[in-house]
Amino acid sequence: MKRKVEILMVICLFASSFLLARAGAALTSAKNASSNKPCIVLDAGHGGSDPGKVTDDDIKEKDLNLAVVKKLKTLFENKGFRVVLTRKSDKVMASDDSDNVKVEDMRNRVALITKTNPVMTVSIHQNSFPDSSISGPQVFFFEQSKESADIAAVLQDSLNTTLNPPKPRVSKSNDNYYILKKTPTPIVIVECGFLSNEDEKNQLTTDAYQQKLARAIYNGVCQYLNSVNNPDSSDSENPPDSSVPENFPTETDSGSTETSDFDSNSASTAEPYSAIDSCSDANSGSMLSLI
Repeated sequence: MKRKVEILMVICLFASSFLLARAGAALTSAKNASSNKPCIVLDAGHGGSDPGKVTDDDIKEKDLNLAVVKKLKTLFENKGFRVVLTRKSDKVMASDDSDNVKVEDMRNRVALITKTNPVMTVSIHQNSFPDSSISGPQVFFFEQSKESADIAAVLQDSLNTTLNPPKPRVSKSNDNYYILKKTPTPIVIVECGFLSNEDEKNQLTTDAYQQKLARAIYNGVCQYLNSVNNPDSSDSENPPDSSVPENFPTETDSGSTETSDFDSNSASTAEPYSAIDSCSDANSGSMLSLI
């Protein structure tokens, strides 16, 4: 009887070891599959005590930014991207007792992007300008980053084509926006439209228009990445909505979302609205705009 018990125990140990090994292999495989997914960072500008632009009827830029980012997240996840968000709620990446919440938030956003090392980062904002007749989306990029400039041009074209603004704007370089200058990987700021323009403000607050915006940005990203991986392909052969780099997962693959640990018309060159002015660049001593 004792011999039978010992044999049974040995069998159970072998069975347990086998099951644990299979579970470990499955977990490793899942982690590897996740790490092989193309990663994109989506940055919803402002948040918390920093509302960004606030209209006379109390529409806050920070809320619109997050709404568009959430729609983008869904689109990219459905395409098999690994999505990392700098914020998923009305909180920023800074502690409540920080001496300068805005500066700490921006530095932590850049640190998160740097650690994540995505194929690109898309930062979502809303614009504003003293001249209320100015309207239309515009994409900004760091002037010394050719890759960011190329991304911005494709996204700008996609936005102009999809949204058909009265006076289409062109993508614009900038050398003093903190997040553009300090982020080492490709990054663009998408100013979705002007809250200072009454008609455009009314559009920007609707779910349907936000979805249209998100689709235009998403199509532009896919079109750019497809052109990088398939430089000889034509737009007609690879429509933006279905085009992805050759090593991308199929749409049936599921994406995963990560977050931070902190819970111009063509003739115009209007700059993005900044609720908080600037901070000093430790390297050059110049002032960088915090948006």
